[in-house]
Amino acid sequence: MSDMAAWLLVWPVAIPLIGSALAIALWGRPNAQSAIGLIAITLQLVASLALLGHVWTNGPIAMSMGGWPAPFGIALAADTLGAGLTVAASAVALAILVYGLADTNIEQRRAGIIPLLLALMMGVAGAFLTADIFNLYVWFEVTLISSFGLMVLGGRREQLDGAVKYAFLNLLATTLLLIAIALLYGMTGTLSMADLSGKVANLPDDAPVETIALLFLVSLGMKSALFPLHFWLPAAYHTPLPTVSAIFAALLTKVGVYSLLRVFMIVFPDGGEIAREAMVWIAVATMIVGALGALAEADIRRVISYTVMSGVGVMVGGLAIGTELALIGTTFYIIHSIIVSAALFMAAGMVARAGGGTRIGDLAGLYKGAPFIAVAFLISGLSLAGVPPLAGFWPKVYLVQAGLQAGEYAIVAGVLASGFLTLILVGRIFALVFWREATDGARVTAADTASTSSANDSTLLKSALGALAALTFVIGVYSVPVVDMSSRAAAELLAPEAYIEAVFQSPAQTAAADTDSAEAPR
Repeated sequence: MSDMAAWLLVWPVAIPLIGSALAIALWGRPNAQSAIGLIAITLQLVASLALLGHVWTNGPIAMSMGGWPAPFGIALAADTLGAGLTVAASAVALAILVYGLADTNIEQRRAGIIPLLLALMMGVAGAFLTADIFNLYVWFEVTLISSFGLMVLGGRREQLDGAVKYAFLNLLATTLLLIAIALLYGMTGTLSMADLSGKVANLPDDAPVETIALLFLVSLGMKSALFPLHFWLPAAYHTPLPTVSAIFAALLTKVGVYSLLRVFMIVFPDGGEIAREAMVWIAVATMIVGALGALAEADIRRVISYTVMSGVGVMVGGLAIGTELALIGTTFYIIHSIIVSAALFMAAGMVARAGGGTRIGDLAGLYKGAPFIAVAFLISGLSLAGVPPLAGFWPKVYLVQAGLQAGEYAIVAGVLASGFLTLILVGRIFALVFWREATDGARVTAADTASTSSANDSTLLKSALGALAALTFVIGVYSVPVVDMSSRAAAELLAPEAYIEAVFQSPAQTAAADTDSAEAPR
């Protein structure tokens, strides 16, 4: 691997960092900030596609920063999973930013939404591409700081209340994660995930491996919103701007699930049995509690927040099964959830613009005045429920088949039950908000909706939402590329030798080896 190829790892992280710095420098010029945001996210998407293309052709790649050889240096590494999720995150972030340009006003952009969003994307890309478990913690901190700033934009009381809950529980999770990393480092003397893969397996029988694995499950489970550590998500995700809610739902919990995949497939591939057994029931409880919580809510944005949580249970259920078929389903579901979660929150934001709110009981007749929102919401919602031929159907097929083969019938039941409950709540929202005729108690009638069509029919809003709704349809109808990528990602997780070898043969180490050989006596 050439040094130039290794630098492909840097650009998805460096581009949003540079863009955020430029946006801060132009603090008083919100239009210039918007242009910088669009350029930066577009370039990040291009760089991520180039990285995925290189990984697809040549296998996993890695780079040690600062000239330090692995496992001592700070390494970035990419396999199919990390590169693929970076592409998905960048693509959806671009759609969200386009949506945000119409959804936010000048004052909100002047308050710093663009630099904070770019900083968040830097943290997300860094988490997907790091090969160092301590730097995984660092990237979590970057996403936490930027997401907290995004959450309080606007300064409404409910935002501040949600932000406090969000920050407190995530800081607690971060502290537990740091403790787990410190204990792991104390036992092994390394922070490189590639190096940990071998050293954890060779620890003595009396080493507290199970305890550390449980600490990782608890800390990363809090960040992923796993039951019973999920309360911060439905309390927080519905409070910020729709643009912010969309990017939170699309990306933040997925970083937590991705970290669980890395930790339990590379660091603890043969250990952490207690944590893995607990993961089965935690995943099932998360699916069911999330779906039931959504059914009990009266606000569309809170409903969607609970469905995001339920989806996390589906993903972690695949990890708990741990077979290749299950990991294919998990990877596919992560990509699908990134798209659909963002689309649903964007649709909810457009409903609020058209109807003046998002309480289900206050809305009616939106289909006549806003058919585009109705169709986009229905497609995204049915995909979330797993209705064929939409994208959400295929990962659930893989997960159900994997669960039946592995004898994990509780996970199979959870996936099917959560999908059925999600279908009920999507039908309920569509019937009440979009389809039913307006009554005296409903806030919006067909005429009311028509009068707000200038906001509702914004080209930017419709193009961003339409792109994501179309994408989940296209991926469902033609799923071969995503299935191929998910299959390769699953195979690399189960056999991470190429990933480990790439880290230990990163350019910095190769250069150090060449120097040593040149200085050795002949």
